[in-house]
Amino acid sequence: MNPSTINLRDIKEMRLERHWSQDQLAEMSGLSIRTIQRIENGENAGLESLKSLAAVFETNITDSDKNEEMEQIRKEEAYVQNVKGFYKLLAIAILSLLVPLILAFTDSSNWILFLWLLLSWAIVIGVYSLNVFDFFGDAWKTKLIKKKFKKK
Repeated sequence: MNPSTINLRDIKEMRLERHWSQDQLAEMSGLSIRTIQRIENGENAGLESLKSLAAVFETNITDSDKNEEMEQIRKEEAYVQNVKGFYKLLAIAILSLLVPLILAFTDSSNWILFLWLLLSWAIVIGVYSLNVFDFFGDAWKTKLIKKKFKKK
């Protein structure tokens, strides 16, 4: 990336570094105050607005990388769905264990059935949670390598 190129999200920071108000920037760029406010709040800017701001700051301005933002949003949504699935699975497990638990209390010969069901659900939930929650992610990997090779 060109060092004289700034991101659209840096407009507010650049304005504040120069001790300009939004009104002053709007006047210098020929844009409305509302347009400046929208751009500083992260909304998209048109090509003409970008050109005007680039001229005022004497640099090139690029819009933020929407692909990266969309990818991050997709990852966050997928994680939320996985966590919701985990809680649903946990609720189903608890509900499905209620009847065998009641039967085990009424007849002691049903404890074996209850324990087998409990063990089965524990295994299923354990495997699912290993896939949903990143127990062995990058942070764990880095910590393990530092510990093994005594890196600081």
